[in-house]
Amino acid sequence: MARSKQDSTSKTNVGPRWKTALTNIERNQILVRGYPIDELMGRVHFGEAVYLLFTGELPTPSIGRLVDAMLVSLIDHGTTPPSTLAARNAATTGASMRGCLATGLLCFGKYHGGGILSCRQLLDEGFGLVRKGKSLTEAATTLVDRIVEAGDLPPAGFGHRYHATDPRAIRLLQMAHELEMDDVHTQLIRAIEHALSRHPALADRTLPINVDGAVAAICGDIGLAPEIADALVVVSRIAGLAAHAMEEQRREVPMRVIDPDAHVYDGPSERRVPGRRK
Repeated sequence: MARSKQDSTSKTNVGPRWKTALTNIERNQILVRGYPIDELMGRVHFGEAVYLLFTGELPTPSIGRLVDAMLVSLIDHGTTPPSTLAARNAATTGASMRGCLATGLLCFGKYHGGGILSCRQLLDEGFGLVRKGKSLTEAATTLVDRIVEAGDLPPAGFGHRYHATDPRAIRLLQMAHELEMDDVHTQLIRAIEHALSRHPALADRTLPINVDGAVAAICGDIGLAPEIADALVVVSRIAGLAAHAMEEQRREVPMRVIDPDAHVYDGPSERRVPGRRK
């Protein structure tokens, strides 16, 4: 039987097939990188599933723990980040949760949420010097000399506007060491930290590794591409933005002017986390 003109036209309009290796959807079945999603549920942690989606394979237990820890470390940082303020400002207008999240996400840029990618670029610059024959210490010193001369301070991945030492960075780097996942990226970022601490022009300034630097270095050591490391902050922080938007609409009056420095914390006082949850 000859095809109708309508059948021929619809086939023409489809165009050439394109390919995806991420998720296959068939009747009553969802495969994520080949794994049935219902088998992943309850068997892998969220960080492991994120790693699978980005890389195509499930991580080792050690890498899975580090990815989980990095996602937790970035989940929220109070009321002052631009993305949080934007989400709360949208929430006070009565915007939907999706609208609040979209507003917050649009605020991520070079100076907010971009530190991980910028730090990874700095580390890559250092490795370029190493390939030319410099030791890690020499490469770090050269980088710091350039940064100080250019006035590009603080360098991405170092220092913090609130914390003298970033507890998130300390814990992530400790975990990487305990799990034997620290390697050349971590070694280089520590060498840069040391070079910053002994530079004469920075004698009155402390610039320790911050959470962006720790995530950038650890992602490099476990083989995650720079753009994946850059994406982790958004994957994680969206949960914090949702919590802020929800709190804004539940606890505050609509259409208020939000002063981030005028808030008072009334949540639980410091409490200890129980042993590792299964």
